[in-house]
Amino acid sequence: MKRTPPKPALTHLDATGAAHMVNVGQKPAQHRRAVATGVLLCQPATIRALRKHALPKGDVLTVAQIAGIQAAKRTAELIPLCHPLALTHVAVEFRVRRDRIEVTCTAETTAPTGVEMEALTGVSVAALTLYDMCKAVDKTMRIDQIRLLEKTKS
Repeated sequence: MKRTPPKPALTHLDATGAAHMVNVGQKPAQHRRAVATGVLLCQPATIRALRKHALPKGDVLTVAQIAGIQAAKRTAELIPLCHPLALTHVAVEFRVRRDRIEVTCTAETTAPTGVEMEALTGVSVAALTLYDMCKAVDKTMRIDQIRLLEKTKS
């Protein structure tokens, strides 16, 4: 007879199966860092216009950077069961390639819970902002490969 391994406990469900915020009150505060990335795929002509500062909505990278930082700071308002965290650092960076913009968000805090959702939210909103600011000139864009690269605590 084949045995099925037990399912792992879902931390965001209580004993009745109702959703709830995990109690992290007894966990020690630790320095936590997370790095997430994503890509906006676009036409080379879009990248050329961006480099020449010729897009109709202005300074695309600066606006997207500020949007990503602001989003990371507001993650608990967007993701219902996330804990509000006092972030000590958020950075949103871009690598502009021939046919894409690679977005990276690093988030840090000292807290009893991780900061990966903040990094992922920062990347997502920065990429969405890039999309919004370039959509007038490129109907083929695609946001892709959003993922967590690193998560540490010390």
